[in-house]
Amino acid sequence: MKTITFKYSWPKSWQDSYIYDQMEIYGDKTCPGYAYAYANRQKHTLELIQKVAKPGAKILDVAAGQGNFTLTLAELGYEVTWNDLREELADYVKLKWEQGTVHYAPGNVFSLGLDSEFDVVLIAEIIEHVAHPDQFIQTIARMVKPGGHIVLSTPNGEYFQNTLPKFSDCPDPSQFETIQFQPNSDGHIFLLHLEEIEFIAAKAKLSIVENRFFNNPITNGYLKSAILLKLLPKSWINSLENITTSLPLPWLNKINTSTAILLTSI
Repeated sequence: MKTITFKYSWPKSWQDSYIYDQMEIYGDKTCPGYAYAYANRQKHTLELIQKVAKPGAKILDVAAGQGNFTLTLAELGYEVTWNDLREELADYVKLKWEQGTVHYAPGNVFSLGLDSEFDVVLIAEIIEHVAHPDQFIQTIARMVKPGGHIVLSTPNGEYFQNTLPKFSDCPDPSQFETIQFQPNSDGHIFLLHLEEIEFIAAKAKLSIVENRFFNNPITNGYLKSAILLKLLPKSWINSLENITTSLPLPWLNKINTSTAILLTSI
């Protein structure tokens, strides 16, 4: 992936994307919690994809933003299709492209019409921005080939400090349609619980193959730990992360802030 240089002439969406690139791939440590959390999410997401798909497999990266997962997967040998509502970001992603096969399909994923085309569909940090996560998963499931997979990552609704509502407790999710698809954490609508994901998946004729909880509040920069993250050796932080990802489930899903889930079509 090429390193690019910021330009003030860029559109705002490019400038905003570059800020995230600084933390995700260029090593900016001004927000170490975000950088650690992203690195952990990338690690678990790529591991789940590589468990079920060999290089050459066709992958759709939904709401892919600045394309870091798209480009990384292409460099690993996958045939990747980038998607995002913000069509202008495609040219930003192309600036960073270095090798591998990448196709571009901007637009609303609900109307892409890409049924049964992909071995894996990646939906990383998007379902929490959707007013109807059940309909969203059903739409994504139609894009997967028979026997294909979906890899989903999202903030963990069971984290002990989560204050957002459960989707299953909302009688009329349509009230959130006007604010869905907004970027960043300010656009979060629901944070799903594991049992909700299981129920939504079953309705879409999907089953959970594996789920992982990760990113404890220290690693994530919560609980005023940002200063601590700048001081502690990386090995110590990673050791703490390893401890909190190996806890029994009743603790695991309360302490960790993120989840990654591998789904397969039934």
